[in-house]
Amino acid sequence: MTLESRLDAWSRGWRAPLFAALVALIAGLPGLFAMPPLDRDESRFAQATSQMLETGDYVVIKFQDQPRFKKPVGIHWMQALSVTALSDAEARQIWAYRIPSLLGAMLAAAACAWGAAALFDARTGLLAGSILGATFLLSSEAFIAKTDAALCGATTLAMAALARVYMGHLKGEPSSKWTKLAFWLGLALAALIKGPVGLLVALFALLMLAIWDRKAGWMKDLGWTWGLILFAAITLPWAMMITVATDGAFWGAAVGADLAPKLAGGQEGHSGPFGYHTLLAPLLSFPATLLLPAALVVGWSQRNEPGVRFALCWLIPTWLMFELLPTKLVHYELPAYGALAMLMAAAVRAPIGARSRWIGGGLSVLMGAVLAAVAIYGQTAFGGTGDLVWTIIAAGLAFGAGLVGAVLLLRRQSVRALVFAGALGVGAHIALTAGLIPRLEPLFLSKDLAKALDSARLSPRSGAPGPVAVTGYAEPSMIFQLGTTTELTDGAGAAQAVAEGRPAIVEAREEKPFQAALAKLGLTAKPAAVVEGLNYSDGDEERLTIYRGEPIAPQEAQP
Repeated sequence: MTLESRLDAWSRGWRAPLFAALVALIAGLPGLFAMPPLDRDESRFAQATSQMLETGDYVVIKFQDQPRFKKPVGIHWMQALSVTALSDAEARQIWAYRIPSLLGAMLAAAACAWGAAALFDARTGLLAGSILGATFLLSSEAFIAKTDAALCGATTLAMAALARVYMGHLKGEPSSKWTKLAFWLGLALAALIKGPVGLLVALFALLMLAIWDRKAGWMKDLGWTWGLILFAAITLPWAMMITVATDGAFWGAAVGADLAPKLAGGQEGHSGPFGYHTLLAPLLSFPATLLLPAALVVGWSQRNEPGVRFALCWLIPTWLMFELLPTKLVHYELPAYGALAMLMAAAVRAPIGARSRWIGGGLSVLMGAVLAAVAIYGQTAFGGTGDLVWTIIAAGLAFGAGLVGAVLLLRRQSVRALVFAGALGVGAHIALTAGLIPRLEPLFLSKDLAKALDSARLSPRSGAPGPVAVTGYAEPSMIFQLGTTTELTDGAGAAQAVAEGRPAIVEAREEKPFQAALAKLGLTAKPAAVVEGLNYSDGDEERLTIYRGEPIAPQEAQP
């Protein structure tokens, strides 16, 4: 049986969505368990969810004692369900908070296959869903406990359902209520996860389709009456509760302090020029990078084909929206990657032109080399000789994916190129996220701090007096791992903690104020451990000393 015939067999019925979901699962699951809690957004989301479980308040979102009025509550509810079912808040197991992201990535891949099968054919659907599930962008977001993978899943579900309604109208076939339900459910979940993003993606696609087709009558078949009722039933209860609970402060902060700054400029330094996302697309779409030029050619040359037209109406306005947004983060374009995956898959339905093959092959090799270089740099800068095996595996698989894909593409074996590059690329992602990166200890200061406290029996979870006082280092990952009551303070506060019998963590730049405050109290402190490394969030080298909460008077310290 040839590869093409196997693909045809795997793409029948629900096999294609299930296979695509499996690809996303394989690509994301190892990192979900292996990667320590990440700074900063992941640990902020996880900590806020943990506090919901600790307090029983599932309406107001807080990070320690500060309101976190930035995003709606959807992801926190999903994480709370996952942690309740599989772990508990006290255990602080980050993998349990990541399950909704993994499920979101699987949903995105499955929905992409489902939608592309209607726009094109079953085999194209299988390839499109698998491409999306294997991309470095989605498979990385799949193991990070924040909104983006879940948003991608909900948005892609809505757009896939919309694609099926659109194609059903063109073929004169009625759409099922289940398809329409998927559309409205996807939009509602997207709104509950990240506000207007999913709604804007669907709205812009509808507007562009109406302008392109010069008709919009088919849109009445979306079930607006009961659909809007369902949307309101899902999104309004929490919106009303948070409005009452915060006296409207949530909306002022979410819009005025979070959304508006992103529209006005690069929020928190996350700015970039127009074209930022386009420049990163070859890397983030790896290992399917080799099909990017062919996808662009298909988008132009076959733009009058209904399936291609729909994918363009999804991709172009969403992509432009985030390119025009002053604040830029690499994951912002993720809701558009389903459309990009569809165009890539559509490109292999016919022989790919020579220019597209050469450019795609070159990009594939280049991106494979970039990822291999990242692995080598990570090991040389932050690893040791014990990490060399994982470095070789990760670099070899990444470069092999780019090279094998390019060679097969140049030999006019585009489907085979995609399959082999995809398999090697997923292997490279697993080797990086589950093998090499978690072993680069200097990058994970918070994990090392928690481990050192546990080893010295100074962690409140091991029965030591708490909370731990910390000065000079305030990353959310540390708060998530050490507990909600972790005290962020200055040198004097850390000295007072030691005087009270509590452990303190002091960063080197705060050492003098800490020692001066201790001297004023007539005390000295015993260091229990020292943790050194790089704070990758701000690029600072850190040296953190853990002091026991066992103060010693100067006369006691003398022999």
